Amino acid sequence: MKRSIRKEMAMIFIGVMTGVLVLTWLVNAFFLESYYIAEKQQQVIEAYETLNQGAREEQFMEEDFLTQLNNIAFTDNLSMLVIDTSGKVQLYTVRDFRTLKNILYSYIFETDNEADDIQELSVNNRYVIRQRIDQFSKAEYIEMLGTLDNGFSFVLQTAVESIRDSVAVSNQFYTYIGIGAVLVSCLLIWLFTKRFTEPILELAEISKRMTDLDFNAKFSGSQNNEIGFLGAHMNQMSEKLEQTISVLKTVNNELERDIEQKNQIDEMRKEFLSNVSHELKTPIALIQGYAEGLKECINDDAESRDFYCEVIMDEASKMNTMVKKLLALNQIEFGNHMVTMERFDIAALIRNVLSSTGILMEQKGIQVHFHVQEPVYVWSDEFQIEEVVTNYVSNAVNHCAGEKIIDIRLEQQEETVRVSVFNTGNPIPEEELDKVWIKFYKIDKARTREYGGSGIGLSIVKAIMDSINRECGVKNYSNGVEFWFEVDSKA
Repeated sequence: MKRSIRKEMAMIFIGVMTGVLVLTWLVNAFFLESYYIAEKQQQVIEAYETLNQGAREEQFMEEDFLTQLNNIAFTDNLSMLVIDTSGKVQLYTVRDFRTLKNILYSYIFETDNEADDIQELSVNNRYVIRQRIDQFSKAEYIEMLGTLDNGFSFVLQTAVESIRDSVAVSNQFYTYIGIGAVLVSCLLIWLFTKRFTEPILELAEISKRMTDLDFNAKFSGSQNNEIGFLGAHMNQMSEKLEQTISVLKTVNNELERDIEQKNQIDEMRKEFLSNVSHELKTPIALIQGYAEGLKECINDDAESRDFYCEVIMDEASKMNTMVKKLLALNQIEFGNHMVTMERFDIAALIRNVLSSTGILMEQKGIQVHFHVQEPVYVWSDEFQIEEVVTNYVSNAVNHCAGEKIIDIRLEQQEETVRVSVFNTGNPIPEEELDKVWIKFYKIDKARTREYGGSGIGLSIVKAIMDSINRECGVKNYSNGVEFWFEVDSKA
């Protein structure tokens, strides 16, 4: 340890206080006089305002006004003299006002004694404020000379060396400087002490995380004192503990993952066997029944035999389609399908799907609304997205009713494109909206059986969207249902 906290704290506090004292001394040495002169000027200006108001309101002979002026003169150590246009004295606050009268005449007739040291401090069209040193007494004064609003001339004078005024102004000045110095000192001390408290708080947070077996927490400070020494040893301890427990955590994680995967596979196998058995039971029974009828020659005419054969072929085709979909779904769910991300025009993809189902839509009298002609490029697995669109469109065709309208839209969002497929018809019951993605789930089993649905299409959609980490959903409207999904529009 090159330095200790105690020495650093002592040096910082001493440096701060020394700096404050030196700053206070410099401010007092260079600015106190200017501040004092400014205060005296302000006193003279305030006295002038009172005097000028009395002149406007012709209060020079009123006792209250004269008392007010005398109080101002006594408090601020001011001498006042006012003469009218004929040179007659109208108001004064000192018994011997001849000196003030001579000063005022010298100003009016511009015959100021050149031997006097006079410095103008402020000048306007009504008065002049100046600082003057009397050549005989060497006394220094702040004077205001000028004309009141009623045309009377006046002079206000105050001695700069007044002990009472000097002490009051000095004390006031030091009060302001003292408050500022205290505030600055507090701020600097707070900033410097924060340098020491932050590493301590960091060490406390690290120790808390280490109790939770989080060994990624490391002390990042670079101090060469006790805190840095403690932080370095805590980092070493963290590394040792991490090395000791890493093997156990690895084995534990592997074991948990194997158990979870085994349980998941068992559940999926049970569910798969149960659903497949249930779904295959009906077509197998039909095939068996019609096959037995053919064998026993229940109907000898060719038309009946053709009908029996068509039923058998149709049911076999449905079984084949269902098995293919189940295999594809399991492949996606088990993660065996490789997702290939590429850029393609999804508007063109939708037009191709609509073209392949156009004849079926015409037969059912369905109107399709899709007016996007410009290319809309997205990033995703084109083959899988085509499967999603095909399932959505087939689902819409099979459930389209009422006005028989299918409306397909592309909505450009910030970084995604939302594809929605709406079909008129009966809304899905609200309590069953979340169940449409479940394998083999059918809302209207009779209608699903009628068009040969297996209840797997939307499950495939959900599995595909999960594999590419995008959202899909369903929304009810008063006149139909909308299915939607999202794909990335940016790489």
